[in-house]
Amino acid sequence: MTSPTPPRAAHHPALALAGILLIAASLRAPITVVGPLVVPIRESLGLGAAQAGLLTTLPLLAFALVSPVAAPCAARFGPERTLLAALALMCAGIVLRSAGPAWALYAGTGLTGGTIAIGNVLLPSLLKRDFPLHMARLTAGYAATMIVAAALASAVAVPLAEAWGGGWTRALAAVAVLPLLAALPWLVPARRPAGVAPRPSPAAPRPSVWRAPLAWQVAAYLGLTCFIHFAAIAWLPAILQEAGASGARAGALHGWMQLAGAAPALALVPLLQRLPDQRWIAFASPALGACGLAGLLARPEWAALWTFAFGMGMGASLVLSLAFVGLRAGSPQVAASLSGMAQCIGYLLAAVGPTLAGSLREWSGRWSLPLGVCIALCIAMCWLGLSVGRAGHIDGTPVRRGREGPQPSAG
Repeated sequence: MTSPTPPRAAHHPALALAGILLIAASLRAPITVVGPLVVPIRESLGLGAAQAGLLTTLPLLAFALVSPVAAPCAARFGPERTLLAALALMCAGIVLRSAGPAWALYAGTGLTGGTIAIGNVLLPSLLKRDFPLHMARLTAGYAATMIVAAALASAVAVPLAEAWGGGWTRALAAVAVLPLLAALPWLVPARRPAGVAPRPSPAAPRPSVWRAPLAWQVAAYLGLTCFIHFAAIAWLPAILQEAGASGARAGALHGWMQLAGAAPALALVPLLQRLPDQRWIAFASPALGACGLAGLLARPEWAALWTFAFGMGMGASLVLSLAFVGLRAGSPQVAASLSGMAQCIGYLLAAVGPTLAGSLREWSGRWSLPLGVCIALCIAMCWLGLSVGRAGHIDGTPVRRGREGPQPSAG
């Protein structure tokens, strides 16, 4: 039976690319903007450290729980309609969490995280559909867009709260402009009828990724990376303020840390195509992150240097851990299974990070204990990287090097 012709882009390539990049800008900024505002949020609502940590934990739980339903929704309603609905709900979630009461803060945060998960899953498929010959370049571009937007949101959160005089609520609501703008390029394509998904042809049974040790290593590397990364996103401003930094400087350094992750996003994808394996990168990236955390403990007055080092190290680890999904899969079918497993386990593990770090801070009375735990996890990642970085596929198929090379999945 002849396979159906792959679908063409739903609208002009330039407009499609603009829509993809605008969605990418909306996938982290609504989460990272919370970090610099944690102190005024806690003071306003009387939240403890562990309760405030839930503001970062809830989106991560939503990532793990909602990701499996994104592809079925896109198959039924079409990716454009699904994305447009997700962006509308994202705006609603951001506005709801900015209403003021604690219940609205948590409900809106959960809704925002669930809609972000849909964008995480569907963006790579849109790139594959609309720009199949430019996957490496555009994957790096959308990853960098996501990181830069998140960094800018962190940097301007406190100045906006102070300039507008509305406290944290208006600054938190301001980020709704990103999904609002991102929805515009999808208004016309979403009105077109969704195509009927072709019936998949029978395929030979494949071994389950859940039984493959290498698949668990990929999931563990992603999970530890996200655990450390999102714990830092949630608590770095509070750590810096406790060390003597002002709220505005802590927010700027919070953005500086995330901006430092943009360079690895741009450099690693083409570099991975030229290396025989990824062991030294998988080792060096978390090692650099550990150095940044250790520097914050020992010499907090050099925070700009340490936050940049940490952002570079963990940004590289994040891009690499997502790239491992493609690198360790011998076929698109195995890559899809591995992506689902790795993101589910990885984000469930990551969801523990902010709350656990906040709880350790409350229990010990200092940030040195949670920072020490994150340093130890970075060291564990170095050891794990020497194993997961070896060239190979979880299904035992031979490793072949193509022109486009392996592609990261959404993160």
